Order: sequence, then structure tokens, then C-alpha cells
Amino acid sequence: MAAPLPRLRADLDIMPSPLPEQPGLIIRDPFRFSEVTLLIPPLLARCLGCFDGEHDAGDLSATLARLSGKVAVGDAARRLVSSLHDAGFLDDDRFAELRGAREQEFAARAERASAHAGSGYPSEIPALNETLRGYFDGKTPRAKANGKTIGKTTGKTNAKAKAGNGLIGIAAPHVSPEGGRASYAAAYGALHKSANGAGPIFVVLGTSHYGEPDRFGLTRKPFATPFGTAPTETALVDELCAAAGAAVTMEDYCHAVEHSIEFQVVFLQYLFGPRVRILPILCGAFSAGAEAGQLPETNDRVARFVGTLGEIAARRQRELCFVLGVDFAHVGRRYGDARAARAYDGPLAAVAERDDARVEHIAAGDAEGFWNRVMERGDDDLKWCGSSPIYTFLRAVPQARGRRLAYEQWNIDDASVVSFGAVAFSEEK
Repeated sequence: MAAPLPRLRADLDIMPSPLPEQPGLIIRDPFRFSEVTLLIPPLLARCLGCFDGEHDAGDLSATLARLSGKVAVGDAARRLVSSLHDAGFLDDDRFAELRGAREQEFAARAERASAHAGSGYPSEIPALNETLRGYFDGKTPRAKANGKTIGKTTGKTNAKAKAGNGLIGIAAPHVSPEGGRASYAAAYGALHKSANGAGPIFVVLGTSHYGEPDRFGLTRKPFATPFGTAPTETALVDELCAAAGAAVTMEDYCHAVEHSIEFQVVFLQYLFGPRVRILPILCGAFSAGAEAGQLPETNDRVARFVGTLGEIAARRQRELCFVLGVDFAHVGRRYGDARAARAYDGPLAAVAERDDARVEHIAAGDAEGFWNRVMERGDDDLKWCGSSPIYTFLRAVPQARGRRLAYEQWNIDDASVVSFGAVAFSEEK
């Protein structure tokens, strides 16, 4: 019996091509073990199911022959296997080699180098300063699609928030700063106005797009950006590791490629200087409790970590300020939906209403109510990207009450929308 083909890696980003003249599937490696991006034509894309660890090369050729109506398909089948192998997209020796080399390279570094300078934001300090200054003064024009402005900001606020309380945290987007500029400016503008005295330790809770579910990813490495290097509070990292046990994973390499914390560090450095003190925490998706229809802390690891973080927050509340790097809904073809999505149009108006209902619970400090909203349809349609950091914060800092500063929907491409906003948290007296 012929050996089966290697499995296609389960951790790849696979999305429809946004280019009508080049249809098919785009495949890339979010971990950057491989720097290759492949465009798989529609016919070959229908053959990717053969890379499941059970089908062999003969099955692939037979599938391709059936789909194409041709007999001589051997060369095309071999090229597909070769392309996926060379790119490191199969779970085989080539991928193991690439992964080992990248992980060793990162482990040897003294700092977590910027992964998104030059793509998510300018890589040179003068241009970065000018860009961020434009966000805060509102003079940088918003990106456009098809000649039309594709985002807006609402100023809806939470009347229940108590004015005058000291700010203890913010929620900001982790979408590209270009797309989320108004919400970033609203969140960090509030944070800057509230700052006084010595700079606090910023506990940055970011969405973990690549880490393990029901786990919290930590790193001891300082974060480097074009502005300089922000030190990580390793004493707090050590305390979380010691007290939270198996809830913690020292997933340095996830931090190496993740943007949800890096973008927050850039804004913090712009406002408070390059040596701003941070405690970066990646929050994995909460799955165990969700699958059972229960709250996340049903999982012992989640309960242990949230409890430990809550103890630290209570003990050192005067020193800490929380920053949540979170987005909301993800709707449209890029995210697996059959229909194209346009910001604020048609079904996206209903998305805004459902987002608003969730933010109501967040602003009220109602962790359970928020989670119940997230799980009411299994979150399969809205696909909120920020539920874990938000829930972690609400449980660890139960006295927090929010004031909504902004809400936006942004077409990340012509057929897909991301929603996000800004919230300022104060302590309920």
C-alpha cells in the first residue's frame, strides 16, 4: 500500500483570493516559519482534502482527473505536492526543519523584535511619529475603497460610568492601526489624559490568534519597536508562572508573530516613552467551557489564571493599568461567510446592534452576561476576536466599569468587515 500524503498543516491561514483575475485560495503561514504565500487555483484547491494523512498520491491523481476530466494529470498532482512541501505547508520533515530553525533563532534573541513594522505601521521613527500624530489630531485621512469612505466612529457612551474615577484600563482595537485609527485615538487619548505621576505597569491583554486554547501565553522578552525597547516585568511573569501552573505556557514564539500586543506597545511608547513597562499576556480562546455551555472558569486552568491575575491586580492596583487589545465581529468572505459584507450596510446594521449589546455588558462589568451574549449563537456568525481578553479582565478586575468612546466597522477588503471600538474603564466606588 502506498504511503499517505502528509497532512496539510492545520495552523495555516487559508482564504479566498480577493483578486477576481486570480481566483483560488491564498495560503500563508501566520507563524512565519515559512515566508512563502501560495495562490492555489480553484481546481487544485478542490484537491486539498487529499492532504489529510489518509489519502495517497494515487488518490490525489484520481481526484484531479475526475475534477478536470483529463487523464494525464500526474505532473499537475506532483507540482501541487512539491509546492506545498517546499513552502513548508505540509506536516512533514520540511516543516519540522523550518519550524526548528525559526524557534531556535528567536530563542537566541535577547528581545522580541518588531514583527509588523513596515507593514502594520511605519518602520522609521519620523514617519511613525507623523502617522500617530495624525491619528490623534484627526488629520490623517481614512483609507478608502471604491472611492467611498468605509468607516465611521460613533460617540455613544455609557451613562452608568462614574465620572471622575481614576482610569484603570482601556480597550483598544488590534486591527491594523490604519483601519482603526479613530478608535485607537479615542482609547489612548483617554489613557493619556488620565496619566499622572510615575508611569504604571501596563498589563496588556491581547487576543492570542495562534496559541493554545484555555491557556495564557507569557514571555520574559522585552518588546522592541522602532521607538525602542519596552521592558517586560519579569517578576510578575515569574509570579504568574509559579501560581498559575499549567494555565501558563511560555509561548515565546507566539509572541514573536502576534500583532494584538505589538500594536498596543507602539501606542504606549508614543505616549509614555520607549521604556514603558509592560506585562504582555496572550489570552487563548476559551473553548472547554463554551463546548459544555458553561462559563470559561469551568476549566480549572482558566479559573486558576484569572484568580491569580485578580490577586495581583488587587494587591498592586495602584501600580497597574490594563490595556486590552481586542477586535469585535469578523464578517464576510475572508472569514468563511458566503456573502460579501459592507460596513454598516444591510446585515451589518444588525451586527452593530449585537455588538452594542455585548459592549453594554462589558461597560457594566457583567462578565457572565457578556459571555452569555457571546455564546447565544455559539459565536459562529460574529466571530468576535477579543472575547477571552475581555472576559479575563472583567473577572480579574470586577470593580471595573466602562465608558464607551467609539465604535467602528471597517472593510478590511471589499467583501469583509471587522468591527471594533474603544472603552475606558474606571473603578466603581
